[in-house]
Parts: sequence; structure tokens; C-alpha cells
Amino acid sequence: MSQDKKLQREVLEALRWEPSVNAAHIGVTADHGVVTLTGHVGTFAEKHAAGAAATLVKGVRAVAEEIEVRLSLETERDDADIAAKVADRLAWDVSVPRNAVKVEVEKGWVALSGEVDWFFQRDAAEQDVRRLFGVIGVSNQITIKPTVDVVNISDDIMHAMHRSWFFDPATITVSAEFGKVRLSGEVHTPYDRRLAATTAWSAAGVTDVENNIMVI
Repeated sequence: MSQDKKLQREVLEALRWEPSVNAAHIGVTADHGVVTLTGHVGTFAEKHAAGAAATLVKGVRAVAEEIEVRLSLETERDDADIAAKVADRLAWDVSVPRNAVKVEVEKGWVALSGEVDWFFQRDAAEQDVRRLFGVIGVSNQITIKPTVDVVNISDDIMHAMHRSWFFDPATITVSAEFGKVRLSGEVHTPYDRRLAATTAWSAAGVTDVENNIMVI
């Protein structure tokens, strides 16, 4: 069996194993570690979960999500209703600063904008939207406020990586210019690559992360 066929089979098995995904209508192709997901699902949350499950499979270098969200009559909502529900959800989330995020909805696609202090706040806002009925996609344009103390960002990130036992930080290089961080090097799994980026985003003063780490 070729490596692409093996990877295709393992991704399909991962999708069937993921309880939040109905894999019956999802197709998978693999080409030198790049996996493409096609087909359709009933919610945007399910589409996101499918992409996340595929990313965790050993051997996957990248995932192209071409899954279509097809809403049922029970889950369809008009844009005004979606916008109101998003605003309510953000207002109730203690992780999202009050009145910091602006919301626009067009044909079920939600665009988030505004400015927050931390990446976890930006991520929390997007997570609030994913699981709402009627949403077919999310565009997260929320920016991170630059902070004054960005001199030691690289050292802070490397120290955080040394505290983790999930991967060897010696294989990763961190550089920073103002609040923009660049990661390079090699890891063995997509999970390690994503973990490195998450660690970088957790440092104070980070406004952007360019993840150039290769999965080998």
C-alpha cells in the first residue's frame, strides 16, 4: 500500500473515531502528506472538528478544508438572528473584553474585528461563534494590541518550551521583531507544530506568529 493510500485510510479512521463528526459525507485524498477534505457537514463546528482531527494524524503535513456546510431547515438562521446571538455569546464570555469585538454577518458567514490584549481572548471569541446555529464560516480579523515590553519575547517563549515535555525545543528556533514572532525548525507531528505556535502566542507582547516549523 502506498503512503498516500495509507494516510488516506488513517485520516478516514480518525474522522470516524471523532464523536463530533459524521464522516459519512466526508471524502479524503492525500498527496505527499497534504490531505484534502471534501464533502459536506451539517454545522461549521463539525467542519472545524473534522479539520482538527485530520491534523492530528501522524504523517499529515497540511490539511486543505474544502468541506461545505449545508444547514438543515432546523439549523438555518437569518443574519440578524445570528448577529444577535453572537453579540449575546460574546457579552457572556468572561474571556472576551466587553465591547472589544465587532461583529458582521453576511449569508451566515461571521466576520469578527476589533482589538484585544491577548491571543486567548481572540481565540475565545472565535470559539464562541463556531458552535452557533446558522453559522457557515468565521473570519477572525481581531488584532492583538502591541505592548511596550517586547524585548524579551524570544527568551520568554524558549523558556516556556523548555518547561514542556511534549517536544524537544532544541529543534526549534525563535526570533522576534517587535511583536511578530517567527518559528522555524523541525518537529515530528502536526500536534507539536501547533503546540509550538500556541506556546508562542501565550507570551506577552506577541501580535503575530509566523509558523515555519516543518513536520518530518
